[in-house]
Amino acid sequence: MPSHIRTLSSQLEEMENYIRYRDYQDPKVSKAPVGWHLAHNLKVINNVLDALEFSDPKEFKSSFSFIKTMVMMTGHIPRGKAKSPKVVLPPDIIEKKNLILQLEKARQKISTFNELDKNAFFDHPYFYKMNKKESGKFLTIHTKHHLKIIKDITTGKNQ
Repeated sequence: MPSHIRTLSSQLEEMENYIRYRDYQDPKVSKAPVGWHLAHNLKVINNVLDALEFSDPKEFKSSFSFIKTMVMMTGHIPRGKAKSPKVVLPPDIIEKKNLILQLEKARQKISTFNELDKNAFFDHPYFYKMNKKESGKFLTIHTKHHLKIIKDITTGKNQ
């Protein structure tokens, strides 16, 4: 299993531990409560892994994005700089059972990551086409970004 996917598996464990705090909110840190960040991040993970699974690797063509290069090199996504696409916005009401279902789906999808073709890809709105390796790294960076926000909300730290 690639190191990014091992990291992502560990991050899912961490996310699971925050489900009980889903209603916590700190407007100084984020307009959204913990549950929103969990639901959004799980939607991103599951949508990216679905896209990789159903992509045609023959259609992958590497593309340059300055923003992608910076995020991938630094391993950091700045807060409040990008807007989430509608497809990965969580519902207005975030229920514990739905978070658990999405978490289980993510775990199942991650377990089959190695079987994907190296040129399986997904098309990111800012980073363009990302192959399997880039996608794995992106998912760990994106998850780290939201886990940091969640930690700040639950500990009362505002950035």
